[in-house]
Amino acid sequence: MTETTALSAFETRSVWMQRFWTVTIQAPAEDIDRIMEHVTAVTPLTQGPYDNNAYVTATGTERYRPLDGAAAGAESAVRQRPGVVEVSFEMTPDRDILEQVVETVFQVHSYQEPVIRVQESLVSRSKGLDDRDNPHRWWNTTGDWKQADG
Repeated sequence: MTETTALSAFETRSVWMQRFWTVTIQAPAEDIDRIMEHVTAVTPLTQGPYDNNAYVTATGTERYRPLDGAAAGAESAVRQRPGVVEVSFEMTPDRDILEQVVETVFQVHSYQEPVIRVQESLVSRSKGLDDRDNPHRWWNTTGDWKQADG
């Protein structure tokens, strides 16, 4: 028999799995820098010794049809807008901060009806173990994301 239970925080030797809220926003790719600049003014999106943590998907095509009440006016044809992405980030479950983030996104987003989703999730946080010699870590590889000092 399979036991079904709600996910709850737990830890392993290397990580803590903690409850966070995952916020996902759909927007034209050119809006993302502006949106994230304003979001991180509300909450720094910290993960260990990093901040401004978010993930942006590759571009896709959004489909919609303006109805009565739409800023563009009602149309009969379905529009297809290329160049739309999703940006997602985790934040501590704090209702006041979430409300500020949602209001901020609404104010700086280019859409009349921005898509903002919030989901509860378990997210990993490193215990900060000394693994500087781990051959799989980015600082021990030559990945193109590694930047020279200076």
